[in-house]
Amino acid sequence: MEEEKKVEKAEEAGETTVVERKERVKSKNKVIRKRKSKKEKENPLFSAIRLAVESGKVGFGSRKGLRDLALGKTKLIVIAGNTPQDLQEDVNRYAELSEILRVDFPGSSLELGSICGKPFPVALLAVYDGGVSNIMEFGKKK
Repeated sequence: MEEEKKVEKAEEAGETTVVERKERVKSKNKVIRKRKSKKEKENPLFSAIRLAVESGKVGFGSRKGLRDLALGKTKLIVIAGNTPQDLQEDVNRYAELSEILRVDFPGSSLELGSICGKPFPVALLAVYDGGVSNIMEFGKKK
């Protein structure tokens, strides 16, 4: 009885109740899917990369990617189209020595970063575990 009076007073004063706060927290925890761009709908590689980032284990960046590539820890490496030539040569050399699959991403590092859901450019994407994606099918041996 007393609780009902407290709730009524809170509603009259315009305050939120505990139940309303809990519902608001639940709604904040829902996953919001980003809309797919036209390019992402057309190219299956884009959706495979996104799925690998969401469900698998990946690493971002050229330093981490090269280090793990040289050690043979990665299963696949994705290279952006505008990656510097010397970095591409290093990746080719290490991928050949370690027999690791490699994917040439047709877009720029900014596009690769946005597909991965990151607000920064991504030149190299090292994939340790593809998760539920089919990204390993896109790999080529160099």
